[in-house]
Amino acid sequence: MSPVDPSEPELELFWADTRSRFPDLPSPLSEAWAFGATPEHADELLALVLDGTKTGTASALWDIEADGESVPEMGGLSIILDGQDGPSALIETTAIDVVPFSEVTSEHAHSEGEGDRTLAAWREIHEHFWREYGQRGFSPDMPVVCERFRLLFSAEAGTREDDAGDEPRGSRV
Repeated sequence: MSPVDPSEPELELFWADTRSRFPDLPSPLSEAWAFGATPEHADELLALVLDGTKTGTASALWDIEADGESVPEMGGLSIILDGQDGPSALIETTAIDVVPFSEVTSEHAHSEGEGDRTLAAWREIHEHFWREYGQRGFSPDMPVVCERFRLLFSAEAGTREDDAGDEPRGSRV
């Protein structure tokens, strides 16, 4: 899903509320985006983040470049949206690794929390995703941005999640 226009009032209210609870956060609004390519996928993957299962995501570098976006950076903050573009969580990027699809590790696959969390399941899910939604399709040697993150704040919980996702960490799936 594409990043959302930061001028949306609900997004601005979420950021103001989050910053009032955690004044150490920077004042500029963080980038806001949703996982996946459909509202259903966004909600499904957000639920995995909120329950602590999902601490990683992957993007096709080709899609990032085609969209004129930047590769995420360590320490970067992102507001995660639900399937209706409602702000739901704040995550911090803890690690970035760009590797060919065929070299994504089983540890990264497990961090994404999808399917049975194996590398085989990750490859099947992501190959299907990029064949269907990727701007340049799929190739076993396509560059994949493997991002690890930790959940900092959940609107649902209303608290900072300091212990979630401390392990190392287009459309992100």
